[in-house]
Amino acid sequence: MGTFREATAVTAYGEGEFGVTLDPQWSVGTRLHGGYLLAVLARAACESPAGAAHPHVTAVSGTFVEPPEPGAAVARVEPLRVGRSVAQVRAALVQEGRTRVEAHVTLGLLDDSDPWWSAHEPVALPPEQDCFLAPVDPPGAGMHVPLMAVIEERVDPEHLAFAFGAPSRRGTIASWQRLADGSDWDPLSLLVALDPVPPVSFDLGLSGWVPTIQLSAYIRRLPAPGPIRVRLSATDVGGDRMDEVAHVWDDKGRLVGQATQLAAVRLPNQP
Repeated sequence: MGTFREATAVTAYGEGEFGVTLDPQWSVGTRLHGGYLLAVLARAACESPAGAAHPHVTAVSGTFVEPPEPGAAVARVEPLRVGRSVAQVRAALVQEGRTRVEAHVTLGLLDDSDPWWSAHEPVALPPEQDCFLAPVDPPGAGMHVPLMAVIEERVDPEHLAFAFGAPSRRGTIASWQRLADGSDWDPLSLLVALDPVPPVSFDLGLSGWVPTIQLSAYIRRLPAPGPIRVRLSATDVGGDRMDEVAHVWDDKGRLVGQATQLAAVRLPNQP
């Protein structure tokens, strides 16, 4: 098992181009994980000249054009504006001459200060050791999830009824998460946590692949060392589309990231 840093490493080619090697371990089924792909693009943005005085990703809006394959790819970074406190760039993941993922990335300088005000308390979870450690071959998922070998995810047992054929239909799944390589969470790796697995559709009784169409994420502050709490919920499902809203709190109970995504979902036949 490689580290997150190794899996997202980029090599500068010059003129805004970076070589990357997409790691198949960061996959769900046969598809590379969306948060991982955004983390690769965000690292390229941070390594570009725009990131010199703005070392942290603070916001990403990504569009998933078509699934890339594990292996070699190119990240192209184009500066849009570099100011005193914010840098904005456009980044594209290109493979075989085609754009697979495109993102607008906002860079800045984060610290670990507490929020001045917050409306979100950390999601209530049982102790970490009392939660279910998600395996690479989770029951009820119907697919191999290599991501669970690099992310240590412990799901609230109350949110696992779907695995036994009795989904709660509340549209919420919460878990503890750590990086399996033992490293602490940082702004880039939080992008993976903000695209949680399993999807909320499982808790709604909908099975099958749920590909992300668009995802927007905000990183609020540098996370404290230790595990994070992740809550994923849905607001509305219809028209073969589903929204998923993720919130992440660090070990000090502070909101460190939030995201909203639009995903495709296969709905049952309507009467």
